[in-house]
Amino acid sequence: MDLEIDALGLLCPLPVLRLRKRMMPLESGAKIRLIADDPAAIVDVPHFCNEAGHTLLSSSEKNGQLAFVIQKA
Repeated sequence: MDLEIDALGLLCPLPVLRLRKRMMPLESGAKIRLIADDPAAIVDVPHFCNEAGHTLLSSSEKNGQLAFVIQKA
């Protein structure tokens, strides 16, 4: 993993905004793990990846925490 982003406690749209900002300096192909607990992230993160051309490699939920692994385009 090239970067892990803790977005726990942040509400929509802040998890995606933090993801976008922290991904900017990374090179193409970098892998990022985003941890969030905002239920809207289930929709927001895949939509962001689709719109920006990034690849959502995996998503999971455990005890109310959502984990996403994204590969930068």
